[in-house]
Amino acid sequence: MRIDVLGATRALRDDGSPVDLGGPRHREVLARLVAAEGRMVTTDTLVDDLWTDPPVRAVGALRTFVAVLRRALEPDRPPRNPPHVLVTEGPGYALRLPREDVDVHRFQDTLARARRDSGAVTDLGAALAAWRGPAYADVPGSAWAQRERTRLEELRLEGVELHARILLDSGEGAGLVAELGALVAEHPWREPAWGLLARALYRAGRQADALATLRRARTMLVEQLGLDPGADLQRLERGILNESAPPEGARTTWTGPGVRLGPRTTVALARTLALAGGDALVHSRRDRLTAAQAAEHTGDLSLTAQIIGAYDVPAIWSRADDPEQSRAVVAAAERTLTALGPDGPADLSARLLATVAVESRSADLSGTELKRAQQAARQAEALARDLADPALLTFALNGVFLQSFTRPGLAAVRDRIGAEILDLTTRHELPNFAVLGRLVRLQSASALGDLDAAALHAKAAEQLAAATEAPLVSVLTGWFRARATAARSAEPGGPTAATAAAHYRAAEDALRTAGMPGLHRGLFPLALLGLRLLHDRPAPTDPHLDWGPYRPWARPLVLLAQDRVEEARAALAAVPEPPCDHMQEALWCLTARAAVRLGERGIAARAEAALRDARAEHAGAASGMLTLGPVSRYLAEAEACAGAG
Repeated sequence: MRIDVLGATRALRDDGSPVDLGGPRHREVLARLVAAEGRMVTTDTLVDDLWTDPPVRAVGALRTFVAVLRRALEPDRPPRNPPHVLVTEGPGYALRLPREDVDVHRFQDTLARARRDSGAVTDLGAALAAWRGPAYADVPGSAWAQRERTRLEELRLEGVELHARILLDSGEGAGLVAELGALVAEHPWREPAWGLLARALYRAGRQADALATLRRARTMLVEQLGLDPGADLQRLERGILNESAPPEGARTTWTGPGVRLGPRTTVALARTLALAGGDALVHSRRDRLTAAQAAEHTGDLSLTAQIIGAYDVPAIWSRADDPEQSRAVVAAAERTLTALGPDGPADLSARLLATVAVESRSADLSGTELKRAQQAARQAEALARDLADPALLTFALNGVFLQSFTRPGLAAVRDRIGAEILDLTTRHELPNFAVLGRLVRLQSASALGDLDAAALHAKAAEQLAAATEAPLVSVLTGWFRARATAARSAEPGGPTAATAAAHYRAAEDALRTAGMPGLHRGLFPLALLGLRLLHDRPAPTDPHLDWGPYRPWARPLVLLAQDRVEEARAALAAVPEPPCDHMQEALWCLTARAAVRLGERGIAARAEAALRDARAEHAGAASGMLTLGPVSRYLAEAEACAGAG
C-alpha cells in the first residue's frame, strides 16, 4: 500500500492499481491524517478541519468516512479484527504506515538526508520528480491544507535549490540554467536561487549573462525592498568579475542544519506564517531562530541585527510558548547589541532591544532578567520615538506592554499603551499591530469589568483579523465571550453555570491546536475554578485536569475541596509569590481565599497588601479569557482575616 499527497490524494496497491477511497471528504480525512505524520488527530480536530460550520451529526459522518477508508485500505482484514493502518487511538485516529510508503514523508526524509550527505543527490532528484502538483491539491479550501501546502512548497523549493547546489559543487550543473531561470522568475525574492542561476550560467561559459543576472537581482532587491544583496551574492559577483567563481566543492549559500532558505527569506516567511497559528506558528518560531543563527554564522553584524529584529510578530501573552527558544533569541539579540556597541545604528539597536523586551516574557524570568527586559523595553521605546518611525514604535510598545505587569492593578496603564498602539496603527496603516492594539484594550476593559467596551474591541479585532488572515484572533475572542458568559452566570437572570462551563470547553477546544502552549496550559482548569468561585462552590477535583503553571496556587483550594485540611495548609505555606504576568491578580486571589479558609492571617495580610491597588479590577480578567470575579471580594475577605483577633 502506498499513499501520495504531493498532488491529488490517492492510494495505490503494491501492483500500482488505484484504491477507491470514496468521495472528497473521505480523501480529506486520509490526507489530514497523513499531515499528522503518525500522530493521533482528535475527533474534534478532524471535525473542525473538515467543516467550517460542522453539521449536527458531524461526528457520525466522520466515523462513516473512517469506516469506508478502513475497508478500502485493508480490504482483506477479517471482520472484528482491529485495523492496522487507520487505527483508533485515544479520542481520535492515526495513520500507521511506514514513512517510505507515503510520498510526502519520503520526500521530507530524502531532503533531510541530502542536507547531511551530498551523495543523496540522485534520490533527491527522484523525490522532486515525484511531485504531481501542489500538495493536497484536491483539498483547496481547508485551512489546515493551505498551511501544509505553504510549508511543503517551501521545502520543495529548498529541495530544488539544494539539488542544484550539490550538482554545481560537484562540477556539474551547466544544464540547470532553464530550470533555475524559471525558479527565479516565479520566486524573485529567493536570493539563493539567483546565486545558483548565476553559477550555472558561469559554468555554461556565459560570464556576461551571469553578471547580468546578479545585477538584475541587485536592482530588484534595492528598488523594491530597499535591501542590498546578501554577502553571498556579493562574493559571487566579485568572483565572476575576477574570473574566480566558486570552485567545485565550494558552497555559495549558507546551509546550516535545518535552514531551508537564506536567512532573509527564512525570517520573512516565518513572520508571515506566524499569523496562521497551529503548526504554522510552531514552524514559524523554529525557523525564526534558525534564521537568526544562520545570520550570526555569516559574521555580517548588520545582517544579523536586521534578521533578529525583523520578526516583529505581535505578541499578547506574558508566558512564552517555548521558553528555551525565546531565551536563545534574547541571547542572540544581546550578543548583537554588544557587538554593535553604543554608537551602533539607532534603528537596529531599537529593534534588537524591542526583541529582547518581547521575547523576555515576564512569567518566565528571574528578578535580574525581568529588570533587564523592562530596561530594554524603555530603551527601545525612547529610540523609536526619537526616530519617529511608527512601525518601529509600535513594535517597541509591544515590548512595553509585555513588561507592564510589574505589580497588580495596572490595567489602566496597559489600556493607555493599547490606545497608543491603536492610534499609531490606524494612522499609519499597520493592520497586524492594529489587532494587537484591540486585543490589549480588550484585556484592559475586561480587567476593569467593562464588558461592553471589551466586546466592541473583540468585534473590531475580528474584523481586522478577517482582513489580515489571522485566525488566532477568533480563538482569543472566543475565550473572552466565555469569560463574559461566566461573569453573567453569577448575576440574577443570567445564564447557568453549566452554560458558562460549556462555553469555556468550546473555547478550550479551539485553543488546543492553536500552537500557543504557553497560553493553553492550565488555562481551562483555572477558568473552571474561577467559575466555581463565582458560584461559591469548591474547587474542581478531577485528577485529570492539567493545572500547568498554576498548580501551586490552585492546589490548596483543591485539597480543601477534598477535606484534606492539613495538606492544604502545608501547600499554602509553600505557595510562591505569583509571577508578574496576566494572571497575577488571579493567583493572589486564590492565595487570599485559601488563607482565609485556613485562618492563616500572615498570608492573608500579604495577599491583601499585594491586591490593594487592584481593588477596582476583576481577578484573572486581565487575560481577557477568564474571571474569578471582583478583586474587591477577595480583598475584603483577606482584610477581615488579617485584622481578626
